[in-house]
Amino acid sequence: MLQTGLDMYLLKQGDTSETALFYFQVVFYEDRNFQGRSYECSSDCADMSSYLSRCHSCKVQSGCFMVYDRNNYMGNQYFMRRGEYSDFQSMMGMTDIRSCRTIPIHRGSYRMRIYERDNFGGQMHEMMDDCDSIMDRYRMSDCQSCNVMDGHWLMYEQPHFRGRMMYMRPGEYRNFRDMGTSGMRFTSMRHITDMC
Repeated sequence: MLQTGLDMYLLKQGDTSETALFYFQVVFYEDRNFQGRSYECSSDCADMSSYLSRCHSCKVQSGCFMVYDRNNYMGNQYFMRRGEYSDFQSMMGMTDIRSCRTIPIHRGSYRMRIYERDNFGGQMHEMMDDCDSIMDRYRMSDCQSCNVMDGHWLMYEQPHFRGRMMYMRPGEYRNFRDMGTSGMRFTSMRHITDMC
């Protein structure tokens, strides 16, 4: 559904029949400090190279996005909410942005099962809220697979929501290494709220 170049999403407001319109919009720039050619985006984009030769800054005008330093939503990831990002390298350590994904609004509960080993092996713990350290909470050094049942989550390499991150949508994730996260160990998780 497209109107004036923006994707519209109908959001249920509680149990009533009222709906609200929500827009995703971000403007990417080739150079730092919002200079150079720009590309306005309101949906997922697997390859920005046809629009920009490089991308070093952006302005998120509404919604939440994940940006990736490789095409097809691969490589290092960074979560962006409404705001201005004048220099990707100094702000998030990424030299370029090659793809981006919108994060849909979720108004229900949040639920995820994390597993100590790949293919849902080893210890299993079910979470419904943020966890700043799975070692402190569950005595588990890291997790290698998960099943996201409700909501959208960010998983972090270090405790207390620090370090590299990975966006997890509802679905089964049997082996994180297959997702291009070689060498990454996830030790904290938080759910993405609708406060973008």
